[in-house]
Amino acid sequence: MNAIPEPTHDLLTAALEALDIPHPATVGDGEAHAKVLADRVMHTVIALRNVLDGYPLGIEWTTEYLRERLAEHPPTGYRAWGAPRDGAGQ
Repeated sequence: MNAIPEPTHDLLTAALEALDIPHPATVGDGEAHAKVLADRVMHTVIALRNVLDGYPLGIEWTTEYLRERLAEHPPTGYRAWGAPRDGAGQ
C-alpha cells in the first residue's frame, strides 16, 4: 500500500518522468540531450518550488502544469542509448 497521498504521488511521478529520460547514444547526441533535459529540469524545479511554497494554485494544477510543459519538451531530437539505429520515433 502506498502511504503517499495520490496528488503528491502524481506530482512525484511526473517529476521522475521529467528527469528519467533516455541517455544519449553518442557524444554527438549529448548536446541535444542536455538541452531537452535542461528544459525539463527547469519546469520540474518550478513545479516543486510551487509545492514547497504551499502550492497556492493547488497540487493538482501544478502537476497538470508540469505534464503540459513536459509534453512541449519530449525526450526526442537525439539518438537514445538502445534505440534503433534508424532513429525511429526520434
